[in-house]
Amino acid sequence: MSGLRRLFRGARLIDPDSGRDAIGDVITVGDRIAAIGADISGDGLGADIEIIDLEGLCLAPGLVDMRVQLREPGAEHIESIESGSQAAAAGGVTTMVALPNTEPPVDDVSVVEFLARRAREVKLAKIHTYAAATKGMAGKELTEIGLLAGSGVVGFTDGVKAIANALVMRRVLAYARTFDQLIVQHPEEPSLGGAGEVTEGEIATRLGLAGVTPAAEVILVERDLRLVAITGARYHVAHVSTEAAIDAIRNAKAHGLPVTCDTAPPYFTLNETAIGDYRTFAKLSPPLRGERDRQAVVAGLADGTIDAIASDHSPWDQDSKRLPFSSASCGIVGLETLLPLSLELHHNRHLSLIDVLRRLTIAPARILGLGVGRLAVGAPADFVVFDPDARFRIQTERFRSKSKNAPFDGRPAQGRVALTVVDGRTIFERAAA
Repeated sequence: MSGLRRLFRGARLIDPDSGRDAIGDVITVGDRIAAIGADISGDGLGADIEIIDLEGLCLAPGLVDMRVQLREPGAEHIESIESGSQAAAAGGVTTMVALPNTEPPVDDVSVVEFLARRAREVKLAKIHTYAAATKGMAGKELTEIGLLAGSGVVGFTDGVKAIANALVMRRVLAYARTFDQLIVQHPEEPSLGGAGEVTEGEIATRLGLAGVTPAAEVILVERDLRLVAITGARYHVAHVSTEAAIDAIRNAKAHGLPVTCDTAPPYFTLNETAIGDYRTFAKLSPPLRGERDRQAVVAGLADGTIDAIASDHSPWDQDSKRLPFSSASCGIVGLETLLPLSLELHHNRHLSLIDVLRRLTIAPARILGLGVGRLAVGAPADFVVFDPDARFRIQTERFRSKSKNAPFDGRPAQGRVALTVVDGRTIFERAAA
């Protein structure tokens, strides 16, 4: 191990992988953790070591965000790899995985190589990518899963589109199983959900908006679980949002199926009332649900049915959001609010702090097969330093993302990132107030 030597002294070290939660120090050399523990900051370290006093702030593995839209190539005016990486750094995200719905889509090795090259040039957060499961994400013809797997993608998905055809999905799962690849599904049966804008019910009726039955989620999930039982492929449900789908996944896990899932902060911090009077910044896919479903998401996180929390970062420019509700695009930005919104689960006593961090770090890293998300000697020196109790109000105009489409502007929050480190390098440091 050689390179820059740094001592991060006097932090509350929280590592969900080992269960560590104690005051101590971390020494990094180059891009790796060289030592970790209590009382390692005494004499004999040499004069060439940089010392950073953390004074009891939490130091945890950097967040691993398994669902991000970066818009590059094709829509860099909305978000770019550089602006998205700056937003990730400010949010404590050290590793993120991009969806393949770019222009052109990530259905060819050349696009995978372009993204890897751009990530190396920007040199902020680590960026991985999914590849499209079907060519052009059209849901018909399979991509070259074997070839793309060899190029370093971490899984296959049609992004914000469901793989609707059951035969195509069976073939995708069977092909992926051959190469031990993860398949990620957007859980909404398109013929039931495609024309809808909000969750079916009283609010949809009052606003005169087309409703989406919550059953559209569980119908697709239950179909896919049958296909997983046939093929044995690894299957992941993205942004799960309904009680019925969570129950189906819980049952599948109990029967030993290789199934995982994630959710996103809007689904446990908001319910459908956030739409208010046609607030397009609260228009998502899947749509915000009723209070019972929101509580079911919290319960699913608490009992471990929901493995991970992802930002579901979906940036849009004002021209895409400041439209009549029916015409506005779905999605919100989330990289810079992922940690404080997730910490609401801790502050509201639904999960312990270490369990919240588990769903943001080692759990998604293991699902994706990435060697990050833990504090251990020899592990990558990727971590976030934060104050879990720091109070502030979310201000979207201060986001580093090019886009500001979030329904959380002005929301009180607790938990601010102070420092983000990737491969031993500081990529974000919050200025003193």
